[in-house]
Amino acid sequence: MRAIDDVACSKPGCDNFGQPGVNIVCHGWFTTTSGRRWRYRCKSCGATRSTNTGTAYSGLRCSRKAFDQVATLRVEGVSLSATARVMGHSRNTIARWLERASIAAERFNGHILRDFPILELQADELFTFVGSKRRTIWLFAIIEVSSRLWAGSRLGRRSYRNTKTVLNDVILRGRLIGVPLIATDGFKYYSGVIMRLVGPACIYGQVIKTRRNNRVIRVERRLKIGTAGRLNKALLESEDSETLNTSFIERLNLTIRQGSAYLRRRSTSHARCEDQLREHVELFRCHYNFVRPHRALRFGRETRTPAMQAGLVSQPLTWSDIFTAGGPFPCLFEAVRISVYVPPTEFDAAERPTIFWPHEQRRAA
Repeated sequence: MRAIDDVACSKPGCDNFGQPGVNIVCHGWFTTTSGRRWRYRCKSCGATRSTNTGTAYSGLRCSRKAFDQVATLRVEGVSLSATARVMGHSRNTIARWLERASIAAERFNGHILRDFPILELQADELFTFVGSKRRTIWLFAIIEVSSRLWAGSRLGRRSYRNTKTVLNDVILRGRLIGVPLIATDGFKYYSGVIMRLVGPACIYGQVIKTRRNNRVIRVERRLKIGTAGRLNKALLESEDSETLNTSFIERLNLTIRQGSAYLRRRSTSHARCEDQLREHVELFRCHYNFVRPHRALRFGRETRTPAMQAGLVSQPLTWSDIFTAGGPFPCLFEAVRISVYVPPTEFDAAERPTIFWPHEQRRAA
């Protein structure tokens, strides 16, 4: 029997649980509607598994191609009912498939979106509702401008707590490079949160737009943290911004509106509950960062994804790479090709502690 280097035992309680290549051997194969599937056996506990075990494809009575096509339709703005009609399955079946896909995408985002460079951030909120128009909800979104990476998101009320949580998550996951430039709209909680989390280690400004008859008649720019000289230096070093603006996060908002049937304006499609909307947003965020090439990131004949530009991967991923994240999946870095193993447990979504910077410690002392 041939030993396997990139398959781990998936039985909880086994001494080799989650350890790729330890006492794993081939154990034959079986035939499915989409072809052969290999089966493996753990020599320690005797448990067997296939290439689908522990992944989003596990136990599905359909081909991987059909499952991936359902996910693609949902992130291209097709409603749940229309997806069911196109695929020829019941609405409940498609909903169960999308729940699996969303859980895998959320776990993938939690493990891979780490240690990305932060040069310039822009933040904004999208208004929507769940269930009925009386249950309003806001989607906080943060983009890293230099790589176009959708760095953070959170659903909830437009409150100080949610503002702090989404910004804190981005700062903890990312890596500050020099003095980052941060731009938001005039929402009242941004200034206090950024001052608490980053303080004078950044340059922060607000772009306030005055509208009349649904037209922008005036744009006011306010510098909240930093000096005019530091702002001019940051804008001179920026490859994307010539002035303080929120253009990139507003363009991301448009992409989200167009690609999500739940968030599209004047649409009959809407989420029934907050969890359903949150899972759909994570699926769309994973597709935007890792699968979909960004037109603004074209270098010669190569069009990169935001994750490629941020240095997280070196080529566009596929839905198969994301949905098989319960086991070893290829994550191709620039320097060397390695296999990253994501343990078959869901990402811990508990709120992370607030980060404190050295200037705050000095101030407290």
